[in-house]
Amino acid sequence: MRHIYCLILCFCPMLVGAQTWEDRSVFGASNPARTLRVLSSTDTSFFAPIIESFLQRQPGLAVEYFVIGTAQIDEIFRAEPSEYDVVISSAMDLQLKLVNDGYGLPIANLGVPDWAQWRDSLYAFTSEPATVVVNRSAFPNGDVPRSRQELIQALRARPELFDGRVGTYDVRLSGLGYLFATQDARASESFWRLMEVMGGLNAKLYCCSGEMIEDLETGKLLVAYNVLGSYVDARETVSDQLEVILPSDFPTTMMRTAFVHVGTTLRGDAEAFVRHLVNLQSALLSPETFPLPRLTSNTDASGQSAITLEPALMTYLDPLKRRTFIKEWSDAIIQ
Repeated sequence: MRHIYCLILCFCPMLVGAQTWEDRSVFGASNPARTLRVLSSTDTSFFAPIIESFLQRQPGLAVEYFVIGTAQIDEIFRAEPSEYDVVISSAMDLQLKLVNDGYGLPIANLGVPDWAQWRDSLYAFTSEPATVVVNRSAFPNGDVPRSRQELIQALRARPELFDGRVGTYDVRLSGLGYLFATQDARASESFWRLMEVMGGLNAKLYCCSGEMIEDLETGKLLVAYNVLGSYVDARETVSDQLEVILPSDFPTTMMRTAFVHVGTTLRGDAEAFVRHLVNLQSALLSPETFPLPRLTSNTDASGQSAITLEPALMTYLDPLKRRTFIKEWSDAIIQ
């Protein structure tokens, strides 16, 4: 019988055992013949049913699933690439750079559209827009802002209410937050105006969507910017309390991507895992079996689509450009 058990980190003698993980779990048989090691930024609760469905056809295999932030994934993997077989992250730019640097193993014939793969090595398997999430108590008359400009106006109109109760990613620490911020800035100047307004309201900065949602639920936050809406949807207890808004002015839609480490010793199992992620897109599955948003091009009326996997995505990873962007962002939001 397959089951899940958590590892006791303090007794692991390996380097990875010293790492502080957000979560670390093993799926599969207690005494497996092989163990596939997956490094990911997606919460275990979302991936558990996906891994379980994969293991149904993989006797003798276990999956060790490590969860940590997007920026930390890049650092940890580059430091010890031999420790992991598959890398999954929503920070598309960092993933693209890893594959571009030669860490990805090409996998042929996956049937993924060109816009959702890079060099037959990096494959997208979900897409999801960044959203604004609000606590409805801040908008009792239902006048919830539907665009970035409306959000700016709402925050300016009632600074005494929103002071210290708005939040977003700390782009210095979050790879996904940095990706969203740079793409927002490329799309519209309203991003910088919004950052200045939030900075004037003593914005709180976060590593991840989950922590923002928790503070929205308790009322510590009333507005959170660039949150993954699926993390709100997964919490049925907050459905009446929080509202997820997809800004009407322009979408910023990321794709979760996966690649197989070129140095894996479990090539067949690792390739099969990535194929499983891709094949789930065409399967008729319930949200309980595949709880993540499906992969779509997300093209809006203006023709703007999801952030694409292309070399331009690495522009803001240039050290000078990154320092310049973070300085401008810090000047705007840390006042």
